[in-house]
Amino acid sequence: MSTPSFLETFFADSDASIQGCLRCRGENAQLHIPLRMAFQPIVDAAHRTLFAYEALVRGANGEGAATVLSQVTESNRYHFDQTCRVLAIATAKRLGLTARLSINFLPNAVYEPASCIRLTLAAAEKVGFDPTLLIFELTEEQKIENPDHVLRIITDYQARGFATAIDDFGAGYSGLNLLADYQPNLIKLDIGLVRGIDKKPVRQEIVAGIFDTAQRLGIATIAEGVETAEEYRWLRNLGITLFQGYLFAKPEVEALPQPNWQVVDETGA
Repeated sequence: MSTPSFLETFFADSDASIQGCLRCRGENAQLHIPLRMAFQPIVDAAHRTLFAYEALVRGANGEGAATVLSQVTESNRYHFDQTCRVLAIATAKRLGLTARLSINFLPNAVYEPASCIRLTLAAAEKVGFDPTLLIFELTEEQKIENPDHVLRIITDYQARGFATAIDDFGAGYSGLNLLADYQPNLIKLDIGLVRGIDKKPVRQEIVAGIFDTAQRLGIATIAEGVETAEEYRWLRNLGITLFQGYLFAKPEVEALPQPNWQVVDETGA
């Protein structure tokens, strides 16, 4: 008999409907990769406040996301996605998180939105985490197999009151198409656009255009991967107020790192 997975242990005393979710996609699809969660703050520079923490998957010994994702297959993808959601919520609650919690999800792992959200809601209820604080990030870097299906997922999540975001905007497969098909609450500029933007005029024009479009659509912009004061100042002067990156805090495993506000204090909100 195999060792119970994290989800099986976490929901061991849950009702039949939750047990059914655990058996979804077949017994052989259970995930037995040990995972932990790291957290990185997203800051609101205009108000010098915490906007959210993003949950970032790590291996048992702190291995990075790429190492973990290399073990994800088509057969265990559903359980990997569900495990990350539940583990993020449970860990955040244990650490005392009261701000928003941003969770990355794999759209190709969600076969039916209403069913696949059950474990997320059950986990929030079990540990006493407010589900209205959840943000679901859809990464642009993953090739979307069925755009209509993704739109159904996002529509369902928004109808439930969850905030949604396009992560790595400008990095990959379908950013502008995603933006045209649905309007999330947030977009997160890809690190490739942010890196060295203070001295790269072409990237400045591209980012200024993205930011202007987002504003017109009522979508907030997060500058992700900000590492230098110069990058921050250029982006802040553009009008961006939400930031994430090493300049403020590095991710920490099973901890909620506090932001370094030095650059905000020196520059002014």
